[in-house]
Amino acid sequence: MNELRPEDWATTELTARGISVHEVTWPHRYPWSQVAKITTDAGDMWLKLNLADTVFEAGLLRLLGTLVPAHVVVPLAVDAVRGWSLSPDGGVTLRATEDGKFRIEVWEQMLGEYADLQRSLTPHVADLLAVGTPDLRPHRLPELFDLLLDEPLVRANVADQLDALAAVRPAVVRAAEELAASGIAPTLQHDDLHDANVLVRGDKHAFFDWGDASVAHPFGTLLVTLRVAARKAEVEEGDPLLARLRDAYLEAWTGEHARTDLVRWADAALTVTKISRAMSYRRSLQDAEEKVLTEYGEGVWGWFAELLEPNPI
Repeated sequence: MNELRPEDWATTELTARGISVHEVTWPHRYPWSQVAKITTDAGDMWLKLNLADTVFEAGLLRLLGTLVPAHVVVPLAVDAVRGWSLSPDGGVTLRATEDGKFRIEVWEQMLGEYADLQRSLTPHVADLLAVGTPDLRPHRLPELFDLLLDEPLVRANVADQLDALAAVRPAVVRAAEELAASGIAPTLQHDDLHDANVLVRGDKHAFFDWGDASVAHPFGTLLVTLRVAARKAEVEEGDPLLARLRDAYLEAWTGEHARTDLVRWADAALTVTKISRAMSYRRSLQDAEEKVLTEYGEGVWGWFAELLEPNPI
């Protein structure tokens, strides 16, 4: 029996909906995913194949399409076992609308909407875990720190920093314990939230590309977002602009918690989410060939070594 080709699966799904396929191209191929653009008589469609340990994303997309359809691109079809998803074109990204200009008020609004998404998913943590979303809740972070410290990619590439990294463990434990006791419920954490993974829908936004996501303390989102914002706005890390973005995001929790506590927890989350980023690359590169590890492996050891560097704010 011939193995089902993903483009044939997508064509079958589209044909069943009365949609004719014109052309299939593959503009994006990475070790962790491949994406095909399918032109049809109903507009462009996107077929995503999740690979390695990112296969969970397909089932997660289906779940998000049910729970928070206004905040995501709802897939037309999903094969959660294979890690395949078929989605309509979601429109233009925030990055494409910026024309090289950083508009802080747009980012503030986007972060507020993303915080709303996270808060709405807090009752559904069991469902998120059930579809295979990685579990990076605070209580697991010391264990994952130890795993990364023994990771061959780490030991081979930052051998001169291993003692310094090992000495960071007590701070990681304290940060994880503080987040676990914060009263902020774990939820879905995108872990790669920036303007190229956000779609503009009129005066609202939708969020896509969830292959790095995990169930975690929500505030870890800020690590990548603030790093990218600093680069886009051409400001140094620590700039007041980044604090303004952080505060816009944290605003959603100010009804239940003091802002001083929220800022302290955000700083703790910025620290331990470096572990999350390293684990995301580790999942994506499972069983990768040596040449792939050479090209992308810095995502593992580089993010882990970031524990020795200051946070963006």
